[in-house]
Amino acid sequence: MQVGLLLIAIVLSVFAGRLIQLQGIDPSSYAEMAAAEGSEIVVLPATRGEILDRNGEALAETVDGRMIIADPAVTSKVAPELAGILSQRLGVDYIDTLERLRTEGSRFQYVARQVPASKAEKVVADVAEKFKDKDGRPFAGLMTERDPLRIYPNDDTAANLIGFLGTPKDDGSAQALAGLEDSFNTYLSGKDGEARYEVGAGNQIPLGDNTVTPAVDGRVLRTTIDRDLQFYTQRVLQQTVQRAGGKSGIAVIMDSRTGQLLALADYPTYDVSTPYEFSDELYKSSALTDVYEPGSVEKVLTVSSLVDAGLAFKEQKFRVPGQLNRQDRPIGDYWDHGMLRLTLAGVLAKSSNVGTVLAADQFKRGQLRKYLTAFGLGQRTDIGLGGETKGLLPQGAAWTSQVGDRIAFGQSLSVNAIQMVSAVNTIANGGVRIDPTLIQGSATTDEGKAIGSEVATSRRVISADAARETMLMMERVIDPEAGVAPGAAVPGYRVAGKTGTAQRVGEDGGYDGSTTVSFAGFAPADDPRFTIYVLVHSPRAGAGGGSVGGPAFSRLMSFTLRRYGVPPTGAKPNQTPVEW
Repeated sequence: MQVGLLLIAIVLSVFAGRLIQLQGIDPSSYAEMAAAEGSEIVVLPATRGEILDRNGEALAETVDGRMIIADPAVTSKVAPELAGILSQRLGVDYIDTLERLRTEGSRFQYVARQVPASKAEKVVADVAEKFKDKDGRPFAGLMTERDPLRIYPNDDTAANLIGFLGTPKDDGSAQALAGLEDSFNTYLSGKDGEARYEVGAGNQIPLGDNTVTPAVDGRVLRTTIDRDLQFYTQRVLQQTVQRAGGKSGIAVIMDSRTGQLLALADYPTYDVSTPYEFSDELYKSSALTDVYEPGSVEKVLTVSSLVDAGLAFKEQKFRVPGQLNRQDRPIGDYWDHGMLRLTLAGVLAKSSNVGTVLAADQFKRGQLRKYLTAFGLGQRTDIGLGGETKGLLPQGAAWTSQVGDRIAFGQSLSVNAIQMVSAVNTIANGGVRIDPTLIQGSATTDEGKAIGSEVATSRRVISADAARETMLMMERVIDPEAGVAPGAAVPGYRVAGKTGTAQRVGEDGGYDGSTTVSFAGFAPADDPRFTIYVLVHSPRAGAGGGSVGGPAFSRLMSFTLRRYGVPPTGAKPNQTPVEW
């Protein structure tokens, strides 16, 4: 009897402990489990925010779509034939669909996601009719639920900026794969809601508990891009690269006063509506991810820094030999010449490497590096796209006298295109550098960083007088009598600009014999409104920044000035002497 009583006491103690756990410790969790046994949860998808251009035109938008769902308890009986129909009508994989239609013990399997609403409803209706039973009742193995569909209405326009969404993940969340869709995925996605209701015998209980948590739609992302200008820029860039026999190219148009990017074109590019038909190497924006040596466009930074530091002026006289013997190798110009008598304006107009190095000899140690850092070189611009490189601006012991000579005329340092157009725009904007922006207002990236025009900063790099004097020298680059880029002229407008031709670094780390040619400038020169930068990688031999980039710049600047109704200032180009 004592043993029996002991056993009974032990059993009762276990029951008592379990009762305390159920009633006192975890009552809510077990209540939820009990409620879940008799309830059904339906996800209410949030609508993804649109990506718009500066004028409110859609670059990416969400339209009404459906997910098609199968009930394997019903579809398993006709799975092979049904899988064939769905594969043909919806483009889904036959084997995977067959397995889903036959899943044992399941009453809910996705068959297809983000199908246009009209197409999804038609497929389900046709299947219901085809597989109706002998009593004429429609087949009930397929159903639809709301599943918003992302579309890109402009094909390849701004594809490298927008990015795209892949197939939704198993939890229904967006799979952002590139561009702004990826960088601002959380901002655009919103938060799904849910509807929970009680069921009995497979049907909703009319007077049962019914709870709805509404979805929170994603926010709209408005860019600074002008869709129509972007389209035109891409076409001009494509023609320019192809005519020059180049491998790739970039064109950027910036509002000189605000730093907003009106167009940012890459070539080659891809159609964002059918991204998987293209190499994934094209998904990036090479204007941010690729670095290169800028060549002679950088000379405007060297010259403007000299003027700001009080070390040079536009009519300063230089004797420029055909070759300058420095360190391990001589420095020469792109054309053979004897001793020339050039002003500083002439050094810039004729793009003399030798003259630039002689002028840069006046810098104190570290002075040019400090200016280039202030111009934004060697730092990310953080405009909101992933994968941006910061380029290379040598520091410390890496900046030898030999490296310094080459940096003065645009070699031995690397930049990306957005850094370079922002630096040139500093001169257009009276010496004040403005952060380049791609987003209007403010938006938060998935990394938690606020990006956009509302949070952009500015800083003075050179004085307004130095910027103006540099502009006057840049204007001589366009002059057919004095400069090397008459093809960059825009009829009726004053234009300031600079050509660039730089050797390209190959995979082995040395120069591979190819070049990058470019042209950067702004107009109207005496009251700048737009800054444009065009570059082509690896054009055919003999191509230069003036002959390739200049005409493209002229077309883009002419179109942009007309589009925004910018009148000529009426002033005539300056005639600063280039020789003495």
